[in-house]
Amino acid sequence: MTHIKTASRLEGISEYYFAAKLREIAEMRAAGKNVINLGIGSPDLPPDPSVLESLHTSAQMPTSHGYQSYTGTPALREAWAKWYDTFYQAKLDPATEILPLIGSKEGIMHIAMTFLEAGDIALVPNPGYPTYRAASMLAGATVQYYDLSAEMEWQPDLVALEAQDLSKVKIMWVNYPHMPTGAPAKSEVFRSLIAFGKKHNILIVNDNPYSFILNSNPQSILSQPGAMDVALELNSLSKSNNMAGWRMGAVLGNPAHLTAILRFKSNMDSGQFLPMQHAAIQALNLSKDWYTQLNTTYTERQVQAFAILQAIDCQFDSNQQGMFVWAKIPDHWADCYALSDHLLYQANVFLTPGGIFGSAGERYVRISLCQDIALFKSALERIKTL
Repeated sequence: MTHIKTASRLEGISEYYFAAKLREIAEMRAAGKNVINLGIGSPDLPPDPSVLESLHTSAQMPTSHGYQSYTGTPALREAWAKWYDTFYQAKLDPATEILPLIGSKEGIMHIAMTFLEAGDIALVPNPGYPTYRAASMLAGATVQYYDLSAEMEWQPDLVALEAQDLSKVKIMWVNYPHMPTGAPAKSEVFRSLIAFGKKHNILIVNDNPYSFILNSNPQSILSQPGAMDVALELNSLSKSNNMAGWRMGAVLGNPAHLTAILRFKSNMDSGQFLPMQHAAIQALNLSKDWYTQLNTTYTERQVQAFAILQAIDCQFDSNQQGMFVWAKIPDHWADCYALSDHLLYQANVFLTPGGIFGSAGERYVRISLCQDIALFKSALERIKTL
C-alpha cells in the first residue's frame, strides 16, 4: 500500500476517547459480557411526538429535498430567537445574530478555524470538553489550559489568568453549565468573563447545550450587558430536546463574528435538511412543560446514580446540573482509570474516567444519566457484589 504521510496538524490529536472505548465495549458484548454503559451522554429518550410528526409531514412534501440555505430558513432563525427570548431573556436579531449549525460540535471547529491560527493561544478549561483542545490545535493555535477546581466551584480564576501573559490569547472556551463537573452558570461569572474579554481583546465562547437539564433557570451569557461585543454562544437541541443524532444547533452573537464564521462554514456544508429544520422549529416552540417532564426523568435517574457513587465511596455535589454526575474517587485508588477499569472488567459496568477531560479530572469519575432507570439499579446490584 502506498504510504501517504498524514498532515502535521494531526500531531498531538488522537482518536476521540469514546470512539475507542465504544469499540472495546462492543467487543466485550460480542464475547457474551452484558456491559452496562453509564458513560456516554447520548439521550436515550425520544423527542416530543409533535417534533416527529413535523419531520414526517415535511418529508412527504416533494419540495423538501433540495439544497438549503447556508444560514437556515428565516423561520428557523426566528424560532431560535423566540426560544432565547422566552427562556434566556436574551433578545437576538434572527436575521443577523443567529447562525444555524449541523450540531454545536461543528460550531466549535468553525469558530476555531475562523479565528485561530499559528501564533495564537486558546484558553481551554481543565477539566473540559476535549473538542476545545482538538479544534484549537487543528486550527494551528497553541492551547493554554486554565485549571478549574472544586474549591473554586469549577469557575474560572480570572485573577490567576490575569497574572499571565495574555497578549497572544484570542479565544477563551467556557462551558456553563459545565461539563463534566455539573457546575451551574452564574450571572456574575458571565459578567466577569465579558469584562475580561473586553479588557484583553479575547473572544469568549460559551458552549451551552446543558442549560435545561436538571435546571429550572436556564442562563445565557448573551443575556448579560455587553456580551454581544465580545462573546459567542453555542447551543443545540441535542440534550434539551433529545435530538442528539439530528445535529441541530446554532451559534449566536455579533453579526460581524457570524459573518466571518459563515465564510468558513459555507465551504464545509450545504445546509440542513428542510424537514429537520421544520422539526427543530416545532421543538423550539415547545412549552416549559416539556422541560419539566424531561427533568422528572433525569431527577429519578440522578438519585440512582448517587446511590452507585455512594456504593463505591465517591464524594459528589448533589446540586449538579446537566445530564451527568461528577464525583471524586476514594484515595485508595491510584487514579480514575484504575477505578473505571475495575468496574468495567469486574462488574461489567462502565463509568467514564474523569482524566479524559484533563489532568484536573484524574481523581474523578463521571456517570451519564442517559440510561433507563432499570439499568442503574442493575449496575448498583452488580457493584454491591464486588
